[in-house]
Amino acid sequence: MDEFVKVDLYQEEANVFDLINKQWMLVTAGSKDHFNTMTANWGGMGVIWNRPVAFIFIRPQRYTFQFTEKEPIMTLSFFDEQFRHALNICGIKSGRDTDKIRESGLTPMETSLGSMAFAEARYIFECRKLYAEQLKADKFIDPDICGKIYPQKDFHQMYIVGIESLWKRINPIK
Repeated sequence: MDEFVKVDLYQEEANVFDLINKQWMLVTAGSKDHFNTMTANWGGMGVIWNRPVAFIFIRPQRYTFQFTEKEPIMTLSFFDEQFRHALNICGIKSGRDTDKIRESGLTPMETSLGSMAFAEARYIFECRKLYAEQLKADKFIDPDICGKIYPQKDFHQMYIVGIESLWKRINPIK
């Protein structure tokens, strides 16, 4: 992680709405010997239980799900626009069927907590699972959301993860 510096989460000025929804992220879990990643643009960040957290959503049929279920640590990696093609590959391809990391051209690297992230990232959030629950049809106050987003009832698993550290790339990649 030589190209990264650990920064104070409360001092870094980053628009999480822009990062998550417009720039997307890679959610990655596993070890250097066996890991998977997926593109996501649903989630958020805030404070709960007196600690900084992120919340992310993964459908159980996604290959990354088995890694997020098994591992206590995961990373959320954010990239500059020049890596949009790589994020598209990681969102379209499945790690079950192809080596999408090789296809994406991204460089895997181990984080300080032993999880995986990518050397090309602008920000890497190292996160520890705190809570997980499957969304349920009867819990939607607005039934239109359930009908439009989950017509097949394939509900996401929601994870609340504690943000253990935030790493920022020292020099932008040209």
